[in-house]
Amino acid sequence: MKSEPDSFSIDHLRSCPKQTEHWDGVRNYQARNFLRAMNKGDLAFFYHSSCEVPGVYGIIEIARTAYPDPTAWDPENHHYDPRSTPERPLWDMVDVRFKREFKQPVTLTAIKMQATLKKMHLVQRWNRLSVMPVTTQEWNTIMKLAEEKSR
Repeated sequence: MKSEPDSFSIDHLRSCPKQTEHWDGVRNYQARNFLRAMNKGDLAFFYHSSCEVPGVYGIIEIARTAYPDPTAWDPENHHYDPRSTPERPLWDMVDVRFKREFKQPVTLTAIKMQATLKKMHLVQRWNRLSVMPVTTQEWNTIMKLAEEKSR
């Protein structure tokens, strides 16, 4: 799950009550569908994008499965979408909980250097999704990189 750290970072999440917050503002159908496929207790990487050092900064847990995102109904919110209504919501969000921050981020550069991560959604050209799946092999590779960086 990607976020720009100026908007919402892993540090922001850790400072929230119960270290839990909703993940709102997803406005891409494919990313929304990935949100809808998440189950309570699933783990996800927290990725900082559009920053000086983009990369995986830690791990979060899905605390609540997908439910309608009310920011889409608020004309004052920058995530407003007039096509979405409470009666026919188009967009969903999940609640996430802080689990762990890596001592050092697994940078996008490091990810791109791994042969086993060449097919990862994150490194595919033109991929701008804020939510995307990670295979078990990809998860294990990133975890290994995170552990190496913590030594």
